[in-house]
Amino acid sequence: MSETLRIGLAGLGVVGGGVLKLLEEQRELLLSRCGRRLEVVAVSARQRQRDSSGGDVSSLKWYDDAADMAGDPGIDVVCELIGGSDGIALALSQAALQNGKHLVTANKALLALHGNELAEAAEKSAVHLGYEAAVVGGIPIIKGLREGLAGNRFSGVYGILNGTCNYILTEMRDGVRAGNPRNFDVVLKEAQELGYAEADPSTDVDGIDAAHKLALLTSLVFGCPVDFSAVQIEGIRHINVLDIEYAEELGYRVKLLGVSRASDAGIEQSVHPCMVPERAAIAHVDGVLNAVVVDGDYVGTTTFEGPGAGAGPTASAVVADLVDISRGLVLPTFGLPVSQLSARSKASPGSHVGSYYIRLMVVDRPGVIADIAACLRDQEVSVESLLQHGRKPDEAVPVVLTTHVAEEGALIRALAAMDELGAVLETPRMIRIVNL
Repeated sequence: MSETLRIGLAGLGVVGGGVLKLLEEQRELLLSRCGRRLEVVAVSARQRQRDSSGGDVSSLKWYDDAADMAGDPGIDVVCELIGGSDGIALALSQAALQNGKHLVTANKALLALHGNELAEAAEKSAVHLGYEAAVVGGIPIIKGLREGLAGNRFSGVYGILNGTCNYILTEMRDGVRAGNPRNFDVVLKEAQELGYAEADPSTDVDGIDAAHKLALLTSLVFGCPVDFSAVQIEGIRHINVLDIEYAEELGYRVKLLGVSRASDAGIEQSVHPCMVPERAAIAHVDGVLNAVVVDGDYVGTTTFEGPGAGAGPTASAVVADLVDISRGLVLPTFGLPVSQLSARSKASPGSHVGSYYIRLMVVDRPGVIADIAACLRDQEVSVESLLQHGRKPDEAVPVVLTTHVAEEGALIRALAAMDELGAVLETPRMIRIVNL
C-alpha cells in the first residue's frame, strides 16, 4: 500500500470545493488518523477555473472529459461530485469501477436508479463504492447501518430526509405561532432567496430527493436490491396554512417523512407529508436539519440527527469514505454481496393501514356533514373526530376530520366520492397520521 491515496475529483461545485478545502485544512489530522496522505492529483469540471471555495487547482492534472480520468493509472480513487442520474456522472462511475478504481459519490439519484449495477461492478473489481454523502449529508447513516448496527435485523427505517421541505414546513408553523401565517408559495420564495431551495425546487418539494435516499436506506435495512420505482411519492405543494393550524390544534406537527417498513403486504416505501405527534422526538427536528430513525431487534430504536446538506457536512461525509478506503476497507455496497440481496414483495399502493387527517372546503348548509359521513361509511372508514369552527351559511368553510385506523385505498375511494359532492368546493386533502 502506497503512502498516498491518490484522488481524482470530478466536480468543483459547492461539494467539490468543500472536499478540497477539508483535505487541505485537515491534512495533518487525516495523516495521523489514516497513516497515509489523502491527496487530490487530478480534477475535472465544466469550466477550468478555481473551485467554488476559492482554492487554486491550476497545479493539478486536468481532464476535460471526466470519464477519461477513470483510466489514469496514477489515480486510486475517483470522487464523482458532478450530479445527475445519467450522462457523464454515470459514465465516469462505470469507467472508474471497470478500471479497478474505488468510487466515492454524493449522488443519490445515480445510485437510486443504477445502484444495483454499480454495486455489482464494484464487487467484480474488488473495490469500495462509498456513498455516505449521498444520504442525509453529514449524518453517518450509511456507516451506522452497514457497520455499527450490522448485528441487528431491522423492522423499518423512517426520517426527515430533505432539509428544504423541513425548512418550509418549520417556517409555516412558526408563522402560525407568531400570528403571521404564510402559505407554501410565500415560504418557498423566501427559502429560494436564502439559498435553501433551488430556482427549480421540484426535486425537493415534490418528494423526489427524499425518495432517492429512502430507496438506498431500504436496500441497506432489508437486504434487497434498490428499487426506486417502488417508492410511493407525495410532496408538500398542497400543504395549506390551514393544515398547519389544525395540526397545532390537534397536537401534531406536519413533517415530510420517508418511511420504509415491512408489512403483511410486503415492503412499504413511501414519502408523504405526515401528522407527527408533538411528543415524538422527530417532531422537534426543525429547519434544514435531517433525522433518521431505525428500529433494530437488539439495539432498539436509534436516532441519527444532523445537517443534511451544505459544503462542510457533505465534504465531511465524502472524506469519511476516503478515510475508509485509505485504511483498506472494502465492503459490500448495500451491506450484503450482490448475490445475497433478495427481492422482497412490494406493498401495493393503497395497502397502507393507519389513521388519517382529512380537510375539506365545503359550502356551509344543512346535510353536508351527513353526505360526507355517508362517503366514509360506504368505504367502512370510521371517524374519530370532526372540527368545524363557526358558521358562514352558504359560504366556504373548512371541515376537518380524523379517522380511526383504515386502509388507505378505502379512504382514497371515499375522498373521490366526496369530491363529487356539489357542496365540496376543493379537492379533499388527506395527510397520514403516524404514531412514532
